[in-house]
Amino acid sequence: MHRSILFLALMGCAQMVAARPNFADTLNLGHSIVMVTTELPSGDNGRGSGVVVSKEYVATNCHVIANTNGANIAKFRDGYRPIAIKANWRRDLCLLKFDPLPFTPLPMRDSSTLQYEEEVFSLGFPAGANVPQPSYGNIKGKYMYDGSLIVRSDASFAMGSSGGALFDEHFNLIGITTFKSPGHDGFFYSLPVEWIKELMEAPEVYSLKTQEVPFWALPLEQRPYFMQVVIPFQNKEWGTLKGIANQWIVQEPNSVDAWYFLGVAEEGTGELELAKLHLNKAYQLNRRDLDAMLALSRVAFAQKDVMALESLEAPVKDLNQDEGENIALKIKQLKLGS
Repeated sequence: MHRSILFLALMGCAQMVAARPNFADTLNLGHSIVMVTTELPSGDNGRGSGVVVSKEYVATNCHVIANTNGANIAKFRDGYRPIAIKANWRRDLCLLKFDPLPFTPLPMRDSSTLQYEEEVFSLGFPAGANVPQPSYGNIKGKYMYDGSLIVRSDASFAMGSSGGALFDEHFNLIGITTFKSPGHDGFFYSLPVEWIKELMEAPEVYSLKTQEVPFWALPLEQRPYFMQVVIPFQNKEWGTLKGIANQWIVQEPNSVDAWYFLGVAEEGTGELELAKLHLNKAYQLNRRDLDAMLALSRVAFAQKDVMALESLEAPVKDLNQDEGENIALKIKQLKLGS
């Protein structure tokens, strides 16, 4: 049965990690994050976030400004009106061009250099905030799409943060916070900075009006597989998840997450040997895939495989101390029960 699934735009909660910016760092970076304000056709005002990427350009999401009557940026109670706009409506990335701005552009780091479980944090203007608000997490996925890599993290963001910044621990801009999945345990996605660099070379557009739909808001069957798997995964619809993951593997046989979601679906249906095989495939493709390792540890525990658990303990602990200790407890429990 067809189900309409809405991935939420975030025009307009934090995970705790060890390496986070201090107050002075956040304040400094906040000078490069601006509020984007719009005039809606209804007469109301809209709001999102933007990132200073050069002396002339502020990057934001197109869905923040699309089909509005105008857009401006605000910083330190000062307002600035753009003199031109560049847009890729399908990618949902827009650049507002200004006379040289008195703000510091952010250094950018390509998504191709990022690793799973790197610590990251986001900055944006969630609803009601007058200063940029941070949120913390880790990189959980990278997905090939339209010539670059969409970045998934668990650094949460909320309404008002669309067009905000995702940073690595060295304060490089690594993404533009854009959309999240529905559900309690949201998946948070950011656009790659490579798209910003490409858009800087594109021609200007002369209107904020568009009929194009962002790729993440297309009908479900037209969305990338990395989006299609989320709801079946969250709802434990293992048969549906298995079908989507298999299609994904046909299209991208080296996708780490395609193999991971296939293995999780098989774990859910009790096909533990197949689950182990396919989760190991994900792990072999990416030795930093913590989620695959944790799923393998669940399978090993269910099969009372102490050796498999012991082989996972150290690599898991390298990425997450608490999860490594949980595996150590499982090993102890199995040995005491033998």
